[in-house]
Amino acid sequence: MAKIIMLCGKLCSGKSTYAARLKNELNAVILSVDELMITLLGKETGEMHDEYVRRSKDYLFRKAAEIVNSGSDVILDQGFWSHSERENAKSFFSSQNVKCELHYLYISDDEWSRRIEKRNAEVLDGRSDAYFVDDGLKAKFISMFEAPDEDETDIIVEV
Repeated sequence: MAKIIMLCGKLCSGKSTYAARLKNELNAVILSVDELMITLLGKETGEMHDEYVRRSKDYLFRKAAEIVNSGSDVILDQGFWSHSERENAKSFFSSQNVKCELHYLYISDDEWSRRIEKRNAEVLDGRSDAYFVDDGLKAKFISMFEAPDEDETDIIVEV
């Protein structure tokens, strides 16, 4: 039976790399909020960024349920940073009779800092189209991220 795999983890924790690996293993479809946002709107969305993210996630949830109901697994690469976001997603998918799992990519603080530096260097060199993580974005993220409890996590991946 096809399912949704929700990827939870900090910025730069390896969610997209993990998603690509799962895609190959499961012959699944990846739906990424960052990919959708950057492709359609670019990186400079200003004051509307959070609203555009919300709209993109709503669309991707509906599309994910449609794809799963067609028989393919879907990997949602979007962070699921708060407990309420994870609960809302699980509730939505349950209402659609779609099975979902939460995979949490745990990363140490030291490795996280190293990966942010690496990503930022790649963005500045033009080797990546990912978001640059400045101090403001990092602080915003830290204030928002709630690591999942063991009881809400199906798989923990240590990176």
